[in-house]
Amino acid sequence: MALTGTKVLAFVDEEFEDLEMWYPVLRLRESGVVVDIVGPKAKTVYHGKYGVPITTDYAFDEVKSSDYIGLYVPGGWAPDKLRRFADVIRLTQEFHADVKPIAQICHAGWVLISAKIVNGYTMTSTPGIRDDLENAGATWLDEEVVVDRNIISGRRPPDLPAFSKRFVDELIQYNKGQAK
Repeated sequence: MALTGTKVLAFVDEEFEDLEMWYPVLRLRESGVVVDIVGPKAKTVYHGKYGVPITTDYAFDEVKSSDYIGLYVPGGWAPDKLRRFADVIRLTQEFHADVKPIAQICHAGWVLISAKIVNGYTMTSTPGIRDDLENAGATWLDEEVVVDRNIISGRRPPDLPAFSKRFVDELIQYNKGQAK
């Protein structure tokens, strides 16, 4: 597999959208990616909006963006919490500065908005944060998945198959570019 042994960092906090966390994480792992779950505290159980748990591998301040080929930010209510952590903003900005793939879905655009990296990008999200993205300088489209340079965005759970496949495809392309 083209991605075997590569690493992706996935942010988490309480009240993530259960499917938006687990579906992409499982697809990434099926593709050979090591997905590190990173939250406010290491080795801690966080719960989705519907109660599905996930345990963190590391805390935000324990990881370096240079150890990963991509970043994943799930939706739910967690992004509103995540964007308040200085380390989340720093890491997101580092991934962006290095032009590494950043995938976000639903409300996760809030993290990218707070990191001030959406200006001039074309993106999608849940319609509930369309105004937030547009006010931050993004162009919003109502499509299941939108890719603009290094940002892969999705709307909501019904779009997870197309969104997750596209994220995997973008990671493969990034990885091939790094191998040259």
